[in-house]
Amino acid sequence: MERMTVYLPDGKALDLPEGATAWNVAKAVGPGLARAAVGALVDGEVYDLFQPLPEGAQVRILTEKDPEYQRLFRHTLAHVLAQAVKEYFREKGYDPESVKLGIGPVIEHGFYYDIDAPEPISDEDLPAIEAKMREILKRDLPLRRFVLSREEALARYQGKDPYKTELIQEIPEGEEISFYQQGDEAYGFTDLCRGPHVPSTGRIPPHFKLTHVAGAYWRGDENRPMLQRVYGVAFRTEEELKEHLWRLEEAKKRDHRRLGKELELFLIDPMVGKGLVLWLPKGNILREELIQFMRQEQIRRGYQLVTTPHIGSLELYKTSGHYPYYAESQFPPIRFQERGEEEEYLLKPMNCPHHIRIYAHRKRSYRELPLRLAEFGTVYRYEKAGGLLGLTRVRGFTQDDAHIFCTPEEVKGEFLGVLDLVLHVFHTLGLKDYRARIGVREPGSSKYVGDEAKWALAERQIEEAAKEAGLSYTVEPGDAAFYGPKLDFVVKDALGREWQLGTIQVDYNLPERFGLTYVGKDGGEHRPVMIHRAPFGSLERFIGILLEHFAGDFPLWLSPVQAVVVPVSEKQGDYAREVLSRLKEAGLRAEADLRPERMQARIRDAELQKIPYILVVGDEEQKTQAVSVRRRHKGNLGSMPLAAFLEGALREVREKRLDTVFG
Repeated sequence: MERMTVYLPDGKALDLPEGATAWNVAKAVGPGLARAAVGALVDGEVYDLFQPLPEGAQVRILTEKDPEYQRLFRHTLAHVLAQAVKEYFREKGYDPESVKLGIGPVIEHGFYYDIDAPEPISDEDLPAIEAKMREILKRDLPLRRFVLSREEALARYQGKDPYKTELIQEIPEGEEISFYQQGDEAYGFTDLCRGPHVPSTGRIPPHFKLTHVAGAYWRGDENRPMLQRVYGVAFRTEEELKEHLWRLEEAKKRDHRRLGKELELFLIDPMVGKGLVLWLPKGNILREELIQFMRQEQIRRGYQLVTTPHIGSLELYKTSGHYPYYAESQFPPIRFQERGEEEEYLLKPMNCPHHIRIYAHRKRSYRELPLRLAEFGTVYRYEKAGGLLGLTRVRGFTQDDAHIFCTPEEVKGEFLGVLDLVLHVFHTLGLKDYRARIGVREPGSSKYVGDEAKWALAERQIEEAAKEAGLSYTVEPGDAAFYGPKLDFVVKDALGREWQLGTIQVDYNLPERFGLTYVGKDGGEHRPVMIHRAPFGSLERFIGILLEHFAGDFPLWLSPVQAVVVPVSEKQGDYAREVLSRLKEAGLRAEADLRPERMQARIRDAELQKIPYILVVGDEEQKTQAVSVRRRHKGNLGSMPLAAFLEGALREVREKRLDTVFG
């Protein structure tokens, strides 16, 4: 029999039969480890106990104490789900073979399985399916891995399950086709799978829950069958599961689509078009406050504001490379003829070519550089209907876009200036938990344009700037734009969810494509460098994220309505109007609720509208020209002179504070 050698973490070599598995390693180390083993880390990759080890591998046996255990049991839970669905439909009178299966991978926090069932699966079915899964865990079904030839594998599924048949047909020639069997062939479950898995269903912790069912096109293709994707979450402990389920419930409460409707901020009207946002008056206030905040910061930092059209000549985008590079994500060209000449236009997918033409409209000197051009420019991209999601995935959106034209020597300094602006935005809005990613070229890919040396220079300049700014960052190959590398920020919100915000790109290529120049100190013509930046990204997506981060409880300076005056009774109506007038004269966005409802009902309505300050006025307040102040989430702050409230509230707005100034 052929032999093989593997190595343990302490460097010890084990001589084993060829085709040995982690189970053989665990037994060789000792019976205690064999009993505790659930898998192995093999050359840094997670294996289960059944997968053959490669010659010379570094092997560390995993137990339930290791973090990799979570991936193992989540994957097996996907198989348990598939088995449970088949058993569920068998009890309903269907042949289990009528349940066709797509794929069932591990995802963040859990797993899912794509299923083609004989009748629709609804959320109401999930408790019964989950109960079946728990039965399968109690049966402690052992898992067995086996390999079939291509012909044998196809014979299992051809004419029975088109999805598995297709998956097998796509496995490259010479690659092993493996299966995992739970329990016996007659009463268990077998699935096409690479692994890894736990040794038996009894090794899966019972801390899981099926959460919902969604539609999913087979292979993500809208022209293929629609399957039902059943999602589940799973954790090591009951505490982790409870915390995650709380986060899911909290996320539902914070859903920006729900809050946008309840707070009357925006709507998406099917008659106007999918993915096209209509900003309602209150939402427009929020949008304009953010624009004004960014505009003031940009002017203070030497940016000049420009405005460009919503469409451009198709030739403009052919020159830039956006067309045809991103043709699939753009609306089709607009073509028309006039006097026998055909003209072609494109709904603007990017602002940068327009800004480039502003730069190029006359000769430039090095004395004008850096030239920083900024615009709140609305762009349009064709997002497939299935990908549209509230404000975060739309077809028309406004970017806080800017393009800096500078000399090569100025790149790092300008990049650092943009980093400072982005971090100022995050600090102002209380987004304190973030990390940076540097997107560079994927080696060997043909999707990038431009000179190799300039790409290498741009990537080096971004890394140097990130280090100088003291940023913690990762380098992500393949994440660059087609014309240059970039740095973006991944920000965690109040629920710990991550969002990509704030992008900065260094571009040596578009100035080359458009033939941009400036006259240098030597009197000769030189090529400028472009820096693309958008701290918000898009206003739509940014506001959607902020809505969920703050749960609609915006800081005072951003709140569409900052204060509401609530008289105790009709007798204080005139004084309430006087208070309202003074609030508005001072520059606060205020309302008065003079409805003949109970005072507590009016206070409750103001709280539901998430208005920061509720100013209650009764006889005593009227006599002393005071207001009784209630702060959202803080409760009653007591009575104070109206002038004192105005002074504090205006300071809170001016300083863009996240908390109240009143105690």
